[in-house]
Amino acid sequence: MKLTKRQQQQKQGREHRGALARSGQEQGGQGFWGPLAELARLRSDITGGFTSPFDELLAPAADLLGGWAPAFDVYEDRDKFSVKVELPGMKREDIDISLDGNTLSVAGELKEEEEHKEAELYRAERFFGRFQRSITLPQPVDPNRITATYQDGVLSITLPKSEESKRKQIEVKPS
Repeated sequence: MKLTKRQQQQKQGREHRGALARSGQEQGGQGFWGPLAELARLRSDITGGFTSPFDELLAPAADLLGGWAPAFDVYEDRDKFSVKVELPGMKREDIDISLDGNTLSVAGELKEEEEHKEAELYRAERFFGRFQRSITLPQPVDPNRITATYQDGVLSITLPKSEESKRKQIEVKPS
């Protein structure tokens, strides 16, 4: 599994803090002394601030109330943007896609399929309920040619670029 740059930095920070704690214990101490632990945490937080602005844009995120947001992959080529959205367990009719200017929004509701009246909950990790996720595209698209398909829990959206936003090659003529 490939780690993002931020995940790699966090992992390195944990390994670094662990090395400092071990060196303190090896010297007969009880590990980190309070202020040193706080400095190591502060260093990790600052280092984490130097990530790409797109890391947070494309990373799955929870909303402020503890909800969920599906994972997005966005690809760009010369003529279009392609978006893949993970929506496992959803029904096609429960997905809403909209475009407002250059902002693509995907919303919907994942409904729990069955109740377990006789069973006691042992562990619950899946999320059910409403979600909404929006991304801003860097160039205008042609809203009349957008297509979307949903298969095997993956929503695929194709957004052709508008003719005005496509890069144009200009021929240099002899004078």
